[in-house]
Amino acid sequence: MSSNQLTGSFPSEIGLVSSLEYLFLNSNQLTGSVPSEIGMMSSLTNLRLDDNQLTGSVPSEIGMLSSLEYLDLSSNQLTGSFPSEIGLVSSLEYLFLNSNQLTGSVPSEI
Repeated sequence: MSSNQLTGSFPSEIGLVSSLEYLFLNSNQLTGSVPSEIGMMSSLTNLRLDDNQLTGSVPSEIGMLSSLEYLDLSSNQLTGSFPSEIGLVSSLEYLFLNSNQLTGSVPSEI
């Protein structure tokens, strides 16, 4: 569903889709924060939320995505520090966070 004109906030109900492996919602106009329920998507391997208008901090529950290999949150308006829980995702190979408003240091767990 990438490169459309989807608007509105990122639905917290997305966590109910636990068998989903690929979620590409990049290049839309999504607003609001990334819901903590994203951590319930245990089968997720690829998550692209880049190039939206997402705000708030990255939820620590992202560390519960044990199958995640590719995470792109770039080109949003995310703030705060990146959660150290990302270090729990041992399968992560690609991480893109550029063009946000993140602060603090890079977690040593990465």
